[in-house]
Amino acid sequence: MAAPIRLRRCLFPLLLGMGMAAATGTPGSGDCGCSAGRAAGDGREAAAWRYSAAAAAAGSGRSGGRGPMVAIPGGVFTMGTHEPKIQQDGEGPARRVHVDSFYMDQYEVSNQDFESFVNSTGYITEAEKFGDSFVFEGMLSEAVKADIHQAVAAAPWWLPVKGASWRHPEGPGSSISSRMDHPVLHVSWNDALAFCTWAGKRLPTEAEWEYSCRGGLENRLFPWGNKLQPKGQHYANIWQGEFPTNNTAEDGYKGTAPVSAFPPNGFGLYNMVGNAWEWTSDWWAVHHSPQDLHNPTGPASGTDRVKKGGSYMCHKSYCYRYRCAARSQNTPDSSASNLGFRCAATTAPGPR
Repeated sequence: MAAPIRLRRCLFPLLLGMGMAAATGTPGSGDCGCSAGRAAGDGREAAAWRYSAAAAAAGSGRSGGRGPMVAIPGGVFTMGTHEPKIQQDGEGPARRVHVDSFYMDQYEVSNQDFESFVNSTGYITEAEKFGDSFVFEGMLSEAVKADIHQAVAAAPWWLPVKGASWRHPEGPGSSISSRMDHPVLHVSWNDALAFCTWAGKRLPTEAEWEYSCRGGLENRLFPWGNKLQPKGQHYANIWQGEFPTNNTAEDGYKGTAPVSAFPPNGFGLYNMVGNAWEWTSDWWAVHHSPQDLHNPTGPASGTDRVKKGGSYMCHKSYCYRYRCAARSQNTPDSSASNLGFRCAATTAPGPR
């Protein structure tokens, strides 16, 4: 039997990533975020914008989505790198980018934040509408796995789980009741856009996100420097052990961690790398001008959106994308058990 269209759409970018990794021999270049996309061009982005704008105009209960924000001073920084670790991701070239001052969520949007949004607006996520989402098989019970008869050939640890959504991250029977302070998962780009608009915010550009990630440091791999574990301390929630079979959880977490876990970077932002991938507003492209840029917003159009930061599933041997310059992409309707977001704002957020 032919795989459903969603699974085939997910399969292509994974096969592409695996094929290029095999061809180049690049370590850490596998795909740790399944592009579980649906058919594009059906107006869902516009629908999400209209829906959330209307909810914002109603002004009902919006304070629940107004998590603490940090004022990020404008400046010039080196975006990208001259030493890309994953060539096909378009990490280079390094270029000087000017960014105006803005505000960034101190934390990833949590389950509690997203619940406030849903309770206020009645919003239904795309994973809920479509009835399934992709889940890392290591987080699933044997009973759930027994009912799944499809997988992504190039990444068999990604399984389409019926009923998986932000409320039920591992499918029916799972709950977020003990994870209200963890990042919300299974949210598409369109879902993230709806939340940010409702909260009076927006998604950050890729340039803003990377500038925020670096926390005032120049030409460093991570938000805190070049050493993954300075003085033996864990600074991010990533995979330890051998991916995908053994996660030793030396950092304290097998799945997501609370949004306030681990030390903040120089700007006071938490979990900019690891934990959950974060959507940005930019369309995906792999070719960039080496010229100086002012407040770049990416291509005018595209098929995929840029995501940054990596997740709890990232390991240097397979998905070395928990670096500030690292990047990946998904279709705007994609959702998965390692994909979340945080919001930005151009001006100071209003009173709570």
